[in-house]
Amino acid sequence: MASANKRLLLVEDDRAIAELVKFHFTRAGYTVTSTPNGEEALILVDEIRPDLLILDWMIEGISGIELCRMLRRKPGTANLPILMLTARGEEEDRLRGLDTGADDFITKPFSPKELVARAAAVLRRVRPALAAESLGYGGLDMDLAAHRVRRDGTSVPLGPTEFRLLRHFLENPGRVFSRQQLLDAVWRHNEDIELRTVDVHIRRLRLALGEPDIVRTVRSAGYALDAEGVA
Repeated sequence: MASANKRLLLVEDDRAIAELVKFHFTRAGYTVTSTPNGEEALILVDEIRPDLLILDWMIEGISGIELCRMLRRKPGTANLPILMLTARGEEEDRLRGLDTGADDFITKPFSPKELVARAAAVLRRVRPALAAESLGYGGLDMDLAAHRVRRDGTSVPLGPTEFRLLRHFLENPGRVFSRQQLLDAVWRHNEDIELRTVDVHIRRLRLALGEPDIVRTVRSAGYALDAEGVA
């Protein structure tokens, strides 16, 4: 699994366990943000837009089970992959966690290697594009490991920002993103970047990809990767 650049939010109030989990996921190629607090986790979910949430049942503030329920009610996080950790191993507790919306459930003590593997399995099942080693759409092929892009078999040279921008589109083909959403996803809340910067990099991406133009402008809305809209 090519897990590089995936964003993991870990919500765990046991410092030793948090450090252990962070170490193993960082080594597996994830970017890990951690917090022991449920309220702070809600803020971080909006700020970093994690690809995966690992959530302890018993945490400070909002409980893990309640936090899971709240995230499932919000349209923006309804499909966020969630793996729940707990010392509660009873079948009734496991069923309650899954009924609340967790995608998987692992009890303490656990093997860190198993946790990484279970997280990878959740991503493959819930968000297969993120678990892939390559992405493809409309004649475009992106090799995530080699950091290469081809269109109809021809190599496409891209700068780092254009690569991240295209990757975001390839993970969400056909979906329309506003400039602000692209700024948040590709530039990760860099306050020094202006909205018009998105337009500049869209133009560069279009120039690199050539004709026909697969990046569609949606008036008053933003941009989308749309092969069907190409004449």
